[in-house]
Amino acid sequence: MEGIFRRKPVEDMEDERDTHLQRSLGLWQLTAIGVGGIIGAGIFALAGAVAHETAGPAVLISFLIAGIASAAAALSYAEFAGMIPKAGSAYTYGYVVLGEVVGWFIGWDLLLEYTAIVAVVAIGISGYFSFLVGELGLDLPAWMLGAPGSGDGHVVDLFAMILCLLIAYLLNQGIRAAARAETAVVGIKVFVVLLVVVVGFFHINTDNYTPFFPFGWSGAVTGAATVFFAVFGYDAMSTAAEESKDARRHLPRAIIYSLAISMVLYVLATLVLTGMQNYQDIDPESGFSSAFAAVGLSGLADVIAVGAIIGILTVMFTFMLGVTRVWYSMSRDGLLPAWFAGLHPRRRVPSRVTWIAGIASAIIAGFLPIREAAELTNIGILLAFVVVCVAIIVLRYRRPDLHRSFKVPGMPVVPAVGVLFSIWLITFLDPVTWLRFVIWFLLGAAVYFFYSRHHSKLNDT
Repeated sequence: MEGIFRRKPVEDMEDERDTHLQRSLGLWQLTAIGVGGIIGAGIFALAGAVAHETAGPAVLISFLIAGIASAAAALSYAEFAGMIPKAGSAYTYGYVVLGEVVGWFIGWDLLLEYTAIVAVVAIGISGYFSFLVGELGLDLPAWMLGAPGSGDGHVVDLFAMILCLLIAYLLNQGIRAAARAETAVVGIKVFVVLLVVVVGFFHINTDNYTPFFPFGWSGAVTGAATVFFAVFGYDAMSTAAEESKDARRHLPRAIIYSLAISMVLYVLATLVLTGMQNYQDIDPESGFSSAFAAVGLSGLADVIAVGAIIGILTVMFTFMLGVTRVWYSMSRDGLLPAWFAGLHPRRRVPSRVTWIAGIASAIIAGFLPIREAAELTNIGILLAFVVVCVAIIVLRYRRPDLHRSFKVPGMPVVPAVGVLFSIWLITFLDPVTWLRFVIWFLLGAAVYFFYSRHHSKLNDT
């Protein structure tokens, strides 16, 4: 067990020049990546599913609970991002403060969680694609329209699989070109959400808010645990630290801006959705499109469906960016084979891990229903938030002398709130989610103790 808690020196993290990645992201491009990662399937797909099956109109409370927990963690991420401008996000922060084995397990978890999120989002887009196909009167074979168990005759979600591979292709074109496309599409997405809110406001029936808690308070909390992945994204954005022009100044601001913008839009959108339709009638796969169609606005429903397909793509972009940069960082540190850290000679992106992540997310998207895939994402992210919130408290008291471009207010209360909320939400996750996590954890333990511990670049220091 000797050496497993060795830490990377903070001072070694402070030199922003020793990267081979391309630095081209400014404040608003980073903010767009953050908003792109937060707003997507949470509004256009998962909000409807949670309202219909778990929380009813109290899905609003689900998002607020998840948002509070996420905000406490976001402030901790912001302090770290301004202090340690390195790729890897929670993996790197855990490695620096709590030791190698903690960083390893958080990084190992994020590899699965981020990949699963890409898959969840692809499934959400596929639901809107199926809605559009039906509106156009086309009759596609049932076998290609969903994962086994998601509908009659469904064998594979072919469209979702194709989307995962297309995002991998886009990321391989270079961060500058990909970020420009991301920023443009985020603008379209925000416009569509505002259109939904403004038009939907005039079709709200307040009777639909009663009962507000049809599944009880526990339903709202369980819904929070399910939608939690919809209120982060800034953490995946922080993995792009080494591709930012000025990570110390821009990353903390981008984290806070992206979460604030997204939470306002989430609250407004869920009020409109559950006000337009009774929760029992909400389509769990294409909630807003079906709601607008139900009030006679089929044309706008089609526009929303198209906007959802375009907009949710940005979530896939953000989290596939995240998984590839965590993977790249772990390989660069020697915890995974160095082959994975290979960069494209011209575009300076980790193309090998990008294609691997694309293929893995495509497999999950093709063969798991959206709820099972969504629950697969949350436990590892919640644990990452616990680690980051604990680590920021430890480092504040261990190294008060370090320069911090942003400081978490209310130390240590705010990070402690993030820890408690995250642990609380973990207890509401399905036992099957725990089982999958334990299996992944044990596999990670085997990899670490048989390979990573011996190949770590800190092994000779």
